[in-house]
Amino acid sequence: MENNNDNDKKVCTSDNSRKSSDRKDNCCDTGEHEVHTNEDGHDHGATEDSSWKGHLPLLSGLTILAVMLTMEYGFKYVPKFPFDLIIYLVAYLLAGYNVLYMAWRKAIRFDFFNEFFLMSVATIGAFAIGSYSEGVAVMVFYSIGEWFQDAAVNRAKRSIKALLDVRPEEVTVLRNGSTETVHPKDLEIGEVIQAKPGEKVALDGTLESEKASFNTAALTGESKPDTKGKGDKVYAGMINLNTVSEIKVTAKFSDSKLSRILEMVQDATARKSQTQLFISRFAKVYTPIVFALAVGVCFIPYFFVAHYDFYDWFYRALVFLVISCPCALVVSIPLGYFGGIGLASRNGILFKGSNFLDVMTEIDTVVMDKTGTLTEGVFKVQEVKTEGIDEQEFLKITAAIESKSTHPIALAVAEHVGKDAIKNVSISNVEEIAGHGLQATIDGKEVLAGNAKLLKKHNISYPEAITAIVNTVVVVAVDKKYAGYITIADQIKADAEQAIKELHSLGIKTVMLSGDKQSVVDEVAKKLLIDNAYGDLLPEGKVEKVQALKDQNRKLAFVGDGVNDAPVVALADAGIAMGGLGSDATIETADVVIQNDQPSKIVTAIKVGKLTKKIVWQNIVLAMVVKVVVLALGAGGVANLWEAVIADVGVALLAILNAVRIQRIKL
Repeated sequence: MENNNDNDKKVCTSDNSRKSSDRKDNCCDTGEHEVHTNEDGHDHGATEDSSWKGHLPLLSGLTILAVMLTMEYGFKYVPKFPFDLIIYLVAYLLAGYNVLYMAWRKAIRFDFFNEFFLMSVATIGAFAIGSYSEGVAVMVFYSIGEWFQDAAVNRAKRSIKALLDVRPEEVTVLRNGSTETVHPKDLEIGEVIQAKPGEKVALDGTLESEKASFNTAALTGESKPDTKGKGDKVYAGMINLNTVSEIKVTAKFSDSKLSRILEMVQDATARKSQTQLFISRFAKVYTPIVFALAVGVCFIPYFFVAHYDFYDWFYRALVFLVISCPCALVVSIPLGYFGGIGLASRNGILFKGSNFLDVMTEIDTVVMDKTGTLTEGVFKVQEVKTEGIDEQEFLKITAAIESKSTHPIALAVAEHVGKDAIKNVSISNVEEIAGHGLQATIDGKEVLAGNAKLLKKHNISYPEAITAIVNTVVVVAVDKKYAGYITIADQIKADAEQAIKELHSLGIKTVMLSGDKQSVVDEVAKKLLIDNAYGDLLPEGKVEKVQALKDQNRKLAFVGDGVNDAPVVALADAGIAMGGLGSDATIETADVVIQNDQPSKIVTAIKVGKLTKKIVWQNIVLAMVVKVVVLALGAGGVANLWEAVIADVGVALLAILNAVRIQRIKL
């Protein structure tokens, strides 16, 4: 990983997440965004009331303004001074008391370069030169714009939470031979719960019933039924489809897989992309410059204009201040990234931060592990060959040593032989030799089981014909003598070929790395049309291959299990974990988690990143073009305060509407 991305790889804590979610995005604030309480009166993304009832003073101010304008332009009647001032002042205070309060709070801390102070100066200035209706209009429409912005941010965050927070609030538990209904938080590990057909599973556990089918859409994005057998893992959020199922709880409510996924996605909204950080830095410089330019617009013409009119140029400076607030940028850009994270979540992909949405747009090389990523990782024994040993004894010894490994190949051998065959076998001194296999003492015999390199390492001869076998081979030696081999075959995933084809259509290079032997790797690569494939790799060999790609200045994503390939994940610009639903370590280490086992989701993740970036930059260009044009018109005396506030609020609302549409897009 390049240095500038190192910090992005760190996992946010839930504590930081909660602080960040309450953080106020002050559009023009030159300091770091600070945490405000509700009394601060303006909180992008906070949980304040976004309904009309919570904005009655603002609506009252709008009503007064509408009545006064109707009287002035419809009936040609304007109340005489000071009655007109008093009426407009009431409307102004109703609409803008929050803004004035925040401006005052910041001013006493010598913080003058913020949106509140900017709007307060502009509107008070309008009153000072007698433009009462325009001063009220600016404050009313600015406050309405803020209301809509808050509502949009709140809705985006709620929709992300609602997307994943499908945990039921009550659960049926078996206690003392009878059932009772309790809140999931009140359950302890080891208790047995019931899930009726159509009910959501409340906590993680193992299936106690013989068989059951579940809809896993909340966790994987796929509604295809998943049939589980006794002892299989079941996760909170799954929907029981057919029979009443009994599940033994293995994790508390707060520690369930779904709770952790939800927490991770909420953390993600607080991790800013490079674009967001740039806009924040831009606002810190932009606002003081705008203030300086507004002062210049007001006073510099005095030295160059023959008939200088202070009120005219002061009015132009006020227009300049109103249009200059970069709210459209500072609000709509995070909103765009919220939308991207939500869209990805809906498709069973979890981004650990908006920064990784940006990273995915730059990927030009995808490096993939073979087993479990492109292949099913469900191995079946194909052939057993022994030499100088009885086949049943050979299988018993091999299954005994392989039972001490969690590798898919080892599990296939152990499953083929069965637990009963090895229950009375003595197993000791088990040692895993990375990239080679296992060594152990079985019933007093020294046993080696692994690939051909393991036997070579121990100077044990074996038939050369073994190296020509295409399928994966487990070679076994007993007491330093070759004893035979077992061939294992894996199956390529249904959508793997389509995933590689789509990656190539995006101009992305594909590379496969595997510890499996080269003949197996070549066979898979040939079927899938992968650009480069390397087999017989130890963990350090994978690191070397990835480093070689990095040395070519390639931006790469590594796709694997995120645990065994941790060094490679650390090198990659984006670490993507496949099937993260079943692995706690995967969720912790990866930057992007694909919740099911579909390689095609790699392409979806890249598309979500590109779509998000496209919409974010649409908003940046829209806001900047409109603001530059109206700034020029305002300085030239063409645009008035009405046009300035409508342009400011209008472009902000357009940018927000453009940002929130991301979550509705179908990929």
